[in-house]
Amino acid sequence: MLAVDGGNSKTDVALVARNGALLSQVSGPSVSHQEVGLEAGIARLAGLAADALRRAGLPERPVIGVYCLAGADLPRDVRMVSRALEAAGLADGTVVRNDAFAVLRAGAPRGWGVAVICGAGVNCAAVAPDGRTTRLAGLGDISGDWGGGQSIGTDALGAAVRARDGRGSRTALERLVPAHFGVSRPLDVTNRLYTGSISQRRILELAPLVFQAAADGDAVARAIVDRMADEIAAMAVAMLRRLHLTRSDADVVLGGGIFRTTEPEFYARIDRGVAAVAPRARVHRLEPRPVLGAALLGLDLLSAGPRAERRLREAFALG
Repeated sequence: MLAVDGGNSKTDVALVARNGALLSQVSGPSVSHQEVGLEAGIARLAGLAADALRRAGLPERPVIGVYCLAGADLPRDVRMVSRALEAAGLADGTVVRNDAFAVLRAGAPRGWGVAVICGAGVNCAAVAPDGRTTRLAGLGDISGDWGGGQSIGTDALGAAVRARDGRGSRTALERLVPAHFGVSRPLDVTNRLYTGSISQRRILELAPLVFQAAADGDAVARAIVDRMADEIAAMAVAMLRRLHLTRSDADVVLGGGIFRTTEPEFYARIDRGVAAVAPRARVHRLEPRPVLGAALLGLDLLSAGPRAERRLREAFALG
């Protein structure tokens, strides 16, 4: 079985046997059609899958491929990507899901709960004990989303510019943001982004600076971090309410690059926001790579059973 977790910045691929044995793993750049285009994404994925097969010493394609992908947001996206993957022939069967479901399956041992993704952007999905699912559209500003590295970085730059020109409160970000890019003033960063000499993608790099400034007591950075925590809690609570799980002990799994931070108040604020509505919910960060969740979804489809799941989880824990 071929398992794929394809985010906006990287892709993990694993080959897994029906008994849960981990045969090989490879990683590469994003294959999301929203990031690199459909044709380029499929070509990249085909190369990664071929590499995984070579490392596992397998001559034949897997019986099923489970692709949990960023950008698999709307039904039309899923249909389009599914057709392209079927044409590529990477596996005998093709299942395409949004990458939030990989985070959820990896982090919720019972197979149900809520997953909040906070990487470059944000998304959220949930599964009820009876199998009902729900998720956010996850299309950015046009679907009411705020958060992730892009939003945090943009707000940090904006706060730095406003502080320097007198429109906003003074903040350590006035110094930290331009210093990160090797320039003197926040507006120098703005100008370079505008002209293209600094890639818009590099705004993501500012998120760790914001968390550090917040931890050091900067009020402006703290407001940005608090807003992010409140958005994460709001997404989780919305999913719990939709599936009528607010009285349950649902797992709320946090996955994505933003959750690499260890800033304690960030997590405490998320916990408080969720507990105010769902006091029994269990909020925790995802520890293994989300591709584990894609592989577990594949084992579910193959009716592999709990022994295979335990074996695979152990393999990822050791890796």
